[in-house]
Amino acid sequence: MPDFAGIAGSKSSMICVPDPGLKSSNPMKKLHAIVIGATGATGQQIVAQLLEDNAFDKISIFVRKTPHYSHDKLMIHKIDFSRLADYKDLIKGDVLFSALGTTIKEAGSKKNQYLVDYTYQYEFAKMAAENSISRYALVSSIGADQKSLFFYPKIKGELEVSVKLLKFQKIHIYQPPILIRPTELSRTYEKIAIPIFKSFNKIRLLKSQKPLDVSTLAKKMISEIKSKKTELFKTFKPEEIF
Repeated sequence: MPDFAGIAGSKSSMICVPDPGLKSSNPMKKLHAIVIGATGATGQQIVAQLLEDNAFDKISIFVRKTPHYSHDKLMIHKIDFSRLADYKDLIKGDVLFSALGTTIKEAGSKKNQYLVDYTYQYEFAKMAAENSISRYALVSSIGADQKSLFFYPKIKGELEVSVKLLKFQKIHIYQPPILIRPTELSRTYEKIAIPIFKSFNKIRLLKSQKPLDVSTLAKKMISEIKSKKTELFKTFKPEEIF
């Protein structure tokens, strides 16, 4: 677990100018980010980088277990994701980063994985949109397709289709390839697959499958959600994230 207490929380004169068309009563206002999936590999990187980013003055994370770190910009909400409606009034801010996810092995069943990868993420995003959060960035997966014959890409595809119907002013969906995580957070298949895909990439095969470090994904998500130049509704393919 990273020690966010050691990250400088300095205040600077840097400001974040909202995208054209994005609702803001104060163009000088810094941003309040909300993160779910904050204890996972990608989520940890998103939080760490947000804490260092002077465009954001508040980061709220919604977690099942209280993490062992603190920061003057960080607000931690320990919640029961099966009772999200109880916390709707807390889901307020400017940007939602959704990096929640699990595996069948971790969840114990397809039913439980569906709850985490679809139900909880969709319901949280729906409440965020209803509470006028304007920007949304979602970590999906390469090959996400609601018509897929395979369970994992199918639920990721279903989630993408559903969240696109929500009333956010800016929606960014990321379909990263296999992710390079810190050793203690790596999954078994990733430990096996990453060296293989790296070898293929050296000979220019499977370029879209080039392993991606979670820190690179987090940096891209934060940069693009702040940018005035990025499309308001965009799905980032693997080759667009590097």
